[in-house]
Amino acid sequence: MGKKRRIRPIAICVFRHRDRILVYEGCDPTTGMRFCRPLGGGIELGEHSREAVAREIQEELGATVTDLEPLGIVESIFMYQGEQRHEIVFAYNGRFVDGSLYDQETLAVVEGNLTFEARWRSLDDLRRGDLHLVPPGLWDYL
Repeated sequence: MGKKRRIRPIAICVFRHRDRILVYEGCDPTTGMRFCRPLGGGIELGEHSREAVAREIQEELGATVTDLEPLGIVESIFMYQGEQRHEIVFAYNGRFVDGSLYDQETLAVVEGNLTFEARWRSLDDLRRGDLHLVPPGLWDYL
């Protein structure tokens, strides 16, 4: 009998700078679909989503976030690597305490043993490009 798959609660933070938001980019190796998502990650048992997003940003960027305000909650059911996934996404607006982060074109993100880049992307480019903002329901709050 296979492992029971679960709904994953996550918290993400939308950082805005002018007409742009900070996202990391990925690609589904199965379909080739390019996507991007604001930074954040899993909520741990007993942790409030607001605490989770602040912790994740600290872990991933080494940066402190302030002015966290709830944007909304998005339920996201999607396919990735050929498997169905299901997330409940708590989305927040936030600001970096370190204002110099807004002047950098890319920021180095550390996730466990992986290092990748987050970059500022304009909402207009995301609306008309081939880079899909996920979860798609986030558009309702932007």
